[in-house]
Amino acid sequence: MLFCGINPGLMSAATGLGITNVVERAGARADELSAEEYREGGRALERKVARLRPQWPAVVGVTAYRTAFGERTAQVGPQERRMGGTRVWVLPDPSGLNAHWTPQTMAEEYARLRQAAADAGHAPSPDPRMR
Repeated sequence: MLFCGINPGLMSAATGLGITNVVERAGARADELSAEEYREGGRALERKVARLRPQWPAVVGVTAYRTAFGERTAQVGPQERRMGGTRVWVLPDPSGLNAHWTPQTMAEEYARLRQAAADAGHAPSPDPRMR
C-alpha cells in the first residue's frame, strides 16, 4: 500500500519526516491549499504511482481526493479510478478537524482496505491476536 497524505504538516516538513502527499507544500492546515495545487499534486501523484506500482494507492482525505482528481461525488472507500493500473482507495482524514469520524469508525475503514488487500492476495490477513 502507498498511503498518500494531503500535504506535510509544518513539523513534519521541519524534521524531514517522509510521506507521500497529494500536495508537497507544507502548511499548518489543508484548507490553505489552492484547488490548482491539489490538481497539480494529483497529476504528480498519478505519475509517482505509475512509477512505483503499489498494489493499493490510498489517498487519505476524501475532500483532497475530490479536488485533486475532479471527482466531486467520491466517497470514502474503493474508487473506480485507476492509478498505475490499480484501483485507488480513499480513506478518512485522521485530522482532529474531521470530527465526524470516530477512532472506531476510522479504524473500521482502514481495516476494510486491509481486508480488500488480503482478499486480493496483496497483504496478509490480520492477525487475530491484534484485535
